[in-house]
Amino acid sequence: MKPKLIFILILFLLSSSVSAQNTFRVMFYNVENLFDILDEPDKQDEEFTPDGIRHWSNKRYYNKLNNLSKVITSVGGWNTPALIGMCEVENDKVMRDLTLHSPIRNLQYQYVVTQSPDARGIDVALLYQRDQFKLLYQNDIRIHFPKNKHKKTRDVLHVTGKVITGDTLDVFVCHFPSRRGGQAESEPDRMHVASIIRTKVDSLQTIRTKAHILIMGDFNDEPSDKSISKVLVNNDLHNLFLPLEQKSPIGSYKFGDQWNFLDQIIVSKNLLQKNHPFHVLTETATIFQADFLLVNDRTHGGKRPKKTFNGRKYEGGYSDHLPVFVDFKTFD
Repeated sequence: MKPKLIFILILFLLSSSVSAQNTFRVMFYNVENLFDILDEPDKQDEEFTPDGIRHWSNKRYYNKLNNLSKVITSVGGWNTPALIGMCEVENDKVMRDLTLHSPIRNLQYQYVVTQSPDARGIDVALLYQRDQFKLLYQNDIRIHFPKNKHKKTRDVLHVTGKVITGDTLDVFVCHFPSRRGGQAESEPDRMHVASIIRTKVDSLQTIRTKAHILIMGDFNDEPSDKSISKVLVNNDLHNLFLPLEQKSPIGSYKFGDQWNFLDQIIVSKNLLQKNHPFHVLTETATIFQADFLLVNDRTHGGKRPKKTFNGRKYEGGYSDHLPVFVDFKTFD
């Protein structure tokens, strides 16, 4: 290779490295039933045990952890994601195993996880890099349904921390109630959870001038559905994935032959200000659709996510959802 070309390549690599170092990547991933192999007597997790219908073994469990590690490092690219929101994690044990006993153990992630009353025992969690996010506060927001006191769902995780620029960031990680029973019948439950988060955001904006808000999750609704567009998002919040719903040929989740945009990241509009040291790069909002995450959809055509289980059949894949991410600029 000619000296001039080598010099140009070195400059390119150096500039790419500096750009990555000035980037704060936020990722969200519904990891699809990250259960350990133990039976918790008060939870409906029997199918994910060695004697359960899915024959959930240590081998399958650690294959799942290895697969998730591969996704995280692949999404990270030059730098590992600073924040990773997750849902469908069973408990503290699976998060500890992921961070300490999987290939991402050298990345030194810390985590917080809820302890929800969900009947199956699944929770939401946040992984964070301590050198990029200093944890200040954690609150598990318990969801109560006034019209059905026996109904249970996942807590919403609210975390406050300082980013590398010194700015305070309030992060909400969500897993809204499912569409079981039909979209229309179940929609009021999601609207109720959205209203609770909206109230929390309003309170933060009253207490803290120019509060920086980041909301991510599996909303079980699309950006244009009522729970998001009418209840949660208003003039002071911006849904980074609304434009993708309108133009992208695929979403983050496939039901039948239809792609849906259930996994989204929403920010307060003050994070759109490009003159601020910490601001979102809106054009980087991405559904991560690496080839290894997809397989041919023999039933409906096209591609679909490679799942852990396809029905009852063990597929040994990653998740029935695709991860989403967005980048923030930390310095000019």
